[in-house]
Amino acid sequence: MADSELPTRPKPEETPAAAAAPAEGAEATKSASKSAAKKAAKEKAKAEKAAARAAQEKAQAAAAEANDTAKDLYGKLPETEDVLPATRFSDITDEHYEQEITVVARVDNARVQSAKLAFLMLRQQGQKVQAVIALTEPISRQMIKYTGGLNVNSIVQVTGIVKKPGVPISSATLSNHEIHIRKVYMISEAAQMLPMQVKDAERPPPETTEEGNEVDADGTPIVTLKTRLDNRVLDLQTETSQAITWISSGVAELFSEYMIKSGSRWIFTPKLVGAATEGGSNVFEVKYFKKNAYLAQSPQLYKQMCIAGDMESVFEVAPVFRAEDSNTHRHLTEFAGLDFEKTFRGHYHEVLEFAENLLVFILTQLKERYKDQIAVIQKSYPKAGDFKLPKDGKALRLNYMDGVAMLKEAGVDVSEQERFENDFTTAMEKQLGQMIREKYDTDFYVLDKFPMAVRPFYTKACPEDPRFSNSYDFFMRGEEIMSGAQRINDIKELEESMIAKGLNPNQEGFEDYLAAFRQGCPPHAGGGLGLNRIVMFFLGLPNVRLASLFPRDPQRLRP
Repeated sequence: MADSELPTRPKPEETPAAAAAPAEGAEATKSASKSAAKKAAKEKAKAEKAAARAAQEKAQAAAAEANDTAKDLYGKLPETEDVLPATRFSDITDEHYEQEITVVARVDNARVQSAKLAFLMLRQQGQKVQAVIALTEPISRQMIKYTGGLNVNSIVQVTGIVKKPGVPISSATLSNHEIHIRKVYMISEAAQMLPMQVKDAERPPPETTEEGNEVDADGTPIVTLKTRLDNRVLDLQTETSQAITWISSGVAELFSEYMIKSGSRWIFTPKLVGAATEGGSNVFEVKYFKKNAYLAQSPQLYKQMCIAGDMESVFEVAPVFRAEDSNTHRHLTEFAGLDFEKTFRGHYHEVLEFAENLLVFILTQLKERYKDQIAVIQKSYPKAGDFKLPKDGKALRLNYMDGVAMLKEAGVDVSEQERFENDFTTAMEKQLGQMIREKYDTDFYVLDKFPMAVRPFYTKACPEDPRFSNSYDFFMRGEEIMSGAQRINDIKELEESMIAKGLNPNQEGFEDYLAAFRQGCPPHAGGGLGLNRIVMFFLGLPNVRLASLFPRDPQRLRP
């Protein structure tokens, strides 16, 4: 096509619409620019005002700080501050009146009464002391505001003068002592929002495990056991939890004290074992390099091997693992075991009497040494102080069939127990415990001579009647805390007992245990106590989890 044949483009002035478009576009651009300029000017003015305000506030703060007569008496603990000896709340007495002391404690509550007055409730291992700060030289308004605004649960160092309040402070543990603050420094600041308040966990948890937003008649939140255990560190800060953990510590201490004074040796047995030798399916299986291992159900076999090793008397305080899917008030999958094993010369009752005296010692000494802690726990759990011990200091001992007869007389169906087919049910144990309390005025008793059919393979049969065994259980408030027995020490009898219980002596895991008896082993007996149950039943707690530091059950693996 020739150039002359190309269509001719219209000139701009020849198209009216095309001519108008650039003019409208220019006008719109101009309008948008004005709008943007106005917006930018507003933002600039706003920023300038904010900057001026911030500068003014900073200047005011600087001026206030410059004029703050107490600026060195509060805030973050200065690195140059001397480390003063801290007084424990439990050591504060009337002799401290008008004396200056320094305490390190948590903020249980903080409130500003006015610009001239603020209050702190300080908490130390559950105990509480009120502190007050007032506008007197050199204390400033700023210091009062700071003190009254401290986050609950923060850890602070407070120095002040101990005064006697005009009216006893009912909300404080030390109701007749008050600290008039001179200095307050932050050691560790707590978050502003906590998952639960310690004060709300100071009351017993409700019986229900259902989660909800229930409140009591006063409108105070009801904290369930689950919530408390999920936030166990906060829960442990309550006065009741502090006291319970002291009781747990006391049980372990008293057990060890008695065993050591008796000439027993503290041992440490493995918790990783190569075979499930005691309970079959009720063990936890774990990976052990390229093979499987198991968590020990008890130190039973190792205790006996130590006796075969001429150790005569041994004991252990250690964790015990039970893979039982039991979601009851008294079952845990991991608990603290108190185990012992002893030789005897003539009769297994030598060891049984030793064990009875051991428990009477522990329970008696708990009442004597920990009466203050028991009194604290009793405020939340009234049964804590009413545990009944035998009046003569000797444990009540009955035969298993005596217990069966008592239940039968009360109208309980004990046909299975009479046929030696089954042990007591939990309901039977509780009912028997109540009957024994009413008849013998004791919450601690022993049942001896259990049927052989309900005891482990290593239990010695009763020579006079093989239907029964030389075995015993200990009970507190009608619930079992210990199982024990005379053990078979003859290798031939032991292998026969294993076969009778459906076990193969040649099964992997038994070889070392049985080898100990082939080399000769003296007559011996022993038992295994559950520390957590002792604490639970002694204090009358409704759930064993309250007597466990960080409980483990089929539903709980944290914290």
